[in-house]
Amino acid sequence: MAQTSPQTFAATPTSPAPAAEREVVSSSTLWKVIFASAGGTMIEWYDFYIFGSLAAIISTHFFPKDNPTASFLLTLGTFATGFVVRPFGALVFGRIGDIVGRKYAFLVTLLLMGGATALIGFLPTYDKIGLLAPIALVLIRLVQGLALGGEYGGAAVYVAEHSPDEKRGFYTSFIQITATLGLFISLAVILSTRLLVGEEAFKDWGWRIPFLLSVLLVGVSFYVRSRLKESPIFSKLKAEGKTSTAPIKDSLGNKRNWKVILIALFGATAGQGVVWYTGQFYALYFLQNTLKVPFITATIVIATALALGMPFFVFFGALSDRIGRKKIMLAGNLCGAIGFFPVFWAMKQNADNPVVLTALVFVLVLFVTMVYGPIAAYLVEAFPAKVRYTSLSIPYHVGNGVFGGLLPLIASSVTVATGNIYAGLLYPIAVALITVVVGGIFLKERSDVRLWDELDRPA
Repeated sequence: MAQTSPQTFAATPTSPAPAAEREVVSSSTLWKVIFASAGGTMIEWYDFYIFGSLAAIISTHFFPKDNPTASFLLTLGTFATGFVVRPFGALVFGRIGDIVGRKYAFLVTLLLMGGATALIGFLPTYDKIGLLAPIALVLIRLVQGLALGGEYGGAAVYVAEHSPDEKRGFYTSFIQITATLGLFISLAVILSTRLLVGEEAFKDWGWRIPFLLSVLLVGVSFYVRSRLKESPIFSKLKAEGKTSTAPIKDSLGNKRNWKVILIALFGATAGQGVVWYTGQFYALYFLQNTLKVPFITATIVIATALALGMPFFVFFGALSDRIGRKKIMLAGNLCGAIGFFPVFWAMKQNADNPVVLTALVFVLVLFVTMVYGPIAAYLVEAFPAKVRYTSLSIPYHVGNGVFGGLLPLIASSVTVATGNIYAGLLYPIAVALITVVVGGIFLKERSDVRLWDELDRPA
């Protein structure tokens, strides 16, 4: 393949593609695309986060029981493996998405995720098969991480390439809801199952039910997604022979694109990742393991705060269409860096007051919506269509999978090592501040990018 020039990666050309060549997607079609994409992505997040939501219980079944703290940390480590491999999934499925198509890639990831999640529901415990249990658990988490590494980029790109330029932040924000919605539904299913079968039965075998339900959810989502057409922008690129034959090479082998990837990582997604996991997952662990809030109470507190906060993903996504993505995302990171200590301190002071706890977690979720609501639109706008799936997936999954996904393990380990219940917050605060500085200096506002314009360039 010929050497790719830096101009290939310019987001906006000097002359727009003729309007007649642009496929205008009807409102009804666009909402079908959003429903199918967001529904499938939500299910994948549900599958991925059931494990984290049940970490305290899973640790008693798949690791030795003689040291509960060590078992819990090992479970968080197993949880983290799924995040670490997400960048590799981004490369594998990003390549497929940029060569074969967006639709095909996220159909495959959906089946992989659903199958892996169902396997956890059938997996024998440590008491039955010894060390094979945690080994199998780690392998399944690796498959889940690979699948999720390919899912998000496909869904975000697919929706963005159907959306009108002036409302891209609004429409892609529905994809951004899916991670929090997946966590919310996982908590709701866990809570419902726990109340239905009782505490002892749930700890014994009932925890498997949320994993097994994945089969039904994935089947419905696969059927809906399979009826969709390919993205109009990708279809036109492919018809005109403008797609990349080596998207990984074109993404990682070009200095200018590398610069954009690194700026997106340290100026946007790294901070977004730690703010997301602090405001939702680490808050849950803090309630359950540090403050010893009862399981049902902690679950209701987090689930209620998530439900109240979800509309703000759309609010900030739509607002980013008007005032830009950069201001909102960096403001969310700064709010998190400043607000984490006082909010968690207030949670400690009000550990016996579920209403106040819910309000405090809601504040954390607001920070999440600020950093996360506009980010899909920003990432789509930062890269050209021929390598968009691959390129945006790299900073997103390193930022979320490594910086964010390792947060529960890092923060919990620091807390155990120091004996200070707030010490774990130093990690997300530091990363969020780095993102504010790097993003403030280097991040470019790109909300005025017109995605169809690049199609006017020669192949």
